Amino acid sequence: MIYLDHNATTPLDPRVLAAMMPYWRENWGNPSSSYRFGVEARTAVEKARKRVAELIGGKPSEIIFTSGGTESDNLAVRGAAQSLKSRGNHIVTTSIEHHAVLNTCKALEAQGFRVTYLPVNQAGFVEPDILAKSLTPQTILITIMHANNETGVIQPVEEIAKIAKAKGIVFHTDAVQTAGKLPGRLAALGADLISMSAHKFYGPKGTGVLYVKEGAVLVPVLTGGSHERGLRAGTENVAGTVGLAEALALAYGACQSESLRLKELRDRLEARIRKEIPGVKIVGGSARRVPNTSSLAFENVDGEAVVLGLDLKGICASTGSACSTAEPEPSHVLRAMGLAPRQAQGAVRVSLGKDTRYEDIEAAAGVLIETVGRLRLISSAR
Repeated sequence: MIYLDHNATTPLDPRVLAAMMPYWRENWGNPSSSYRFGVEARTAVEKARKRVAELIGGKPSEIIFTSGGTESDNLAVRGAAQSLKSRGNHIVTTSIEHHAVLNTCKALEAQGFRVTYLPVNQAGFVEPDILAKSLTPQTILITIMHANNETGVIQPVEEIAKIAKAKGIVFHTDAVQTAGKLPGRLAALGADLISMSAHKFYGPKGTGVLYVKEGAVLVPVLTGGSHERGLRAGTENVAGTVGLAEALALAYGACQSESLRLKELRDRLEARIRKEIPGVKIVGGSARRVPNTSSLAFENVDGEAVVLGLDLKGICASTGSACSTAEPEPSHVLRAMGLAPRQAQGAVRVSLGKDTRYEDIEAAAGVLIETVGRLRLISSAR
């Protein structure tokens, strides 16, 4: 198998599994218990919290452990909106956000909040000037992703953070697709709230982080005990938090060299595809992107059929977000970027990872060339 869908999930690093095992088998106490067995578990959680804080450039008190990116997004968007509703009811986001943000914003609209869904240009990123013009005295929250999960296009979040700060508006960014992939400390982006998910950087599924900058106030989404500074009720996932911290440390340790390596492989794949398959668009190809991601939109072919053809040859890719593969409509991200429905329907996302090799790229390119050509022949014969 050649796995080229790392934006959907990544395999658990064996070193991460080794770090987690003691907290499943020996030190499995409840970290809220006051006896020594519980204190040992609490110590592990707090060590993980400190480690994550150091890696992203924050403080341990600013790290809230969650069940993953979706919960982190919900806590950030719902929590901020509810805590600030006495100041206003306007939220600004983009039309290309992950459904964890988009559907949360739609739910808040049903509760009386007003949401502006900013457009993006053809390269796939939001113009800061357009964002600035959308703000009103009622704007309480801006939520814009760091990089898009389908195209890899990186948003100008540092500039957006400055605009938000100048206006006194809380800014959240979904960094699920950039944590561990881009060099630099995430807290330096300037956002008040940052979402991350362990299984995107070779950590365990079911574990995530919400960075809550000192001074930001949230209303909890889950009610229960006073865990995680009262923001996330429920017994902490000790093994998961330990694994998340280990995975993030490993990812950032190799980030600089791995980013360059993956970009070379991605560029090689795109060069072959451009040369040997007519009628293909590299979506967001003119923009700055996460180095492992390529969105290929093929004319006169169905992307799902291409993915199935790849699967028959042992190659894993996708048509877009793994959270929306059951949807029959073309990607909302690609439509927002101006792609025609037929073109968007022919999109395939390839996302590389640390086990991807040159030979894998060459094999995948060959199968893509053959599969698209065969499907077009079948289509033209009808």
